[in-house]
Amino acid sequence: MAERSLKVLDTNKTFFGKISNTLSKLLVPTKIGINGFVITLKRNNLLKSYENYNNLPNHIEDSKKEALLNKYEEAYSLYLEAIDKHIMDTVYKKVKTGSASEFEKTAMSDYYMITNLKNTDYNEYKYRKQKYLIELDYESIKVSDKTKTLNRYSGFYLSKMDVFYKGILKNYSVSLAETTKKAETDRNKVFYNIFTTLDEYMKNIMPLKFSSDEKGSYNKIKDDYENYERFEVGKLSEKDEIEKKILLLNMSRVVFTHSLPLVAAEKCYEKLIEDARDSIISASNDKRREEVYTLLLDILEEYDKKLLSTKIYWEDLTEREKFKTFWEIFSEKESDRDKEILLLRRELSMIDSSDKSKEKLVKFYKDKLVKFGVMRSLKNSATTYVSCRKVK
Repeated sequence: MAERSLKVLDTNKTFFGKISNTLSKLLVPTKIGINGFVITLKRNNLLKSYENYNNLPNHIEDSKKEALLNKYEEAYSLYLEAIDKHIMDTVYKKVKTGSASEFEKTAMSDYYMITNLKNTDYNEYKYRKQKYLIELDYESIKVSDKTKTLNRYSGFYLSKMDVFYKGILKNYSVSLAETTKKAETDRNKVFYNIFTTLDEYMKNIMPLKFSSDEKGSYNKIKDDYENYERFEVGKLSEKDEIEKKILLLNMSRVVFTHSLPLVAAEKCYEKLIEDARDSIISASNDKRREEVYTLLLDILEEYDKKLLSTKIYWEDLTEREKFKTFWEIFSEKESDRDKEILLLRRELSMIDSSDKSKEKLVKFYKDKLVKFGVMRSLKNSATTYVSCRKVK
């Protein structure tokens, strides 16, 4: 089905980001001519076949079910082709004849650049391609103010968006596993793609999900979503970026349980923990350092509670037993002070003593323990920390 359409657009590009505000330049009836008529025809055929298949009674014969599925898939393929043809007929020809606007030139530049996905990552290509075409038509329906068509189209739109986003995230999860032994830049790129995709879904799709959620399926993430919305305005600090990503990751554990499996979520948590540690080291003043430190404690507790405590498969059984012991002690603690001390001790145990880049972080942690009275500092030409007692 993906092969029968032409191109794919990266949703992270400027063109796609602005598409909802500039779509009328491409799709208003006075400009689309015959393509608009064909798209409308194909869309109506698609929706009819989608509804027929989606509303099948449970007792229907398998042969009839298969026939309706084939009809729906064929209508879907022809529908995508019609949108693809419109893009090439209206934008490509203008660029080729030199009559295109700057917007259209940028659109085609991004358009061709993203076709490289077909050669580098076909799985992402096939999802991104279909996702872009359907979003394009969805925005055109909104611009046209056809309420009846929009209401009818919304169910199909949301069902397909879920398929695409889940497919894209699953593909990134596989890529993350494959980059374990690769360069850090490769891993960071995958992390960026995961969080950008989650952000895109929460921003564009989740409001539609909430508005149609009659069963309250997403009630458990409403608080996190309200907090997430706070980060949609203005430039974010390094701390805000980390906090936003934590919220995205927490919500993803509900919305994308299988598409972002535990092993991928674990690596994402570890990435955010490392980012917070680096922010503590690079903080320009004590106030910012303390803010990030408080956030790090929250991340560590979330990581332990929502992921490690429910983790079943461990590659290293020694690590499993070590965490099990830690979690039993941690869960028994009632005061924030005692919990913080435990987290600090574990943090220190996880840092490579030979890593010079972490010296500032180690000192920061030890200074905290000194203030708690569970470690003492011996005054000398060099600062020496001596553990004096354990938290009971």
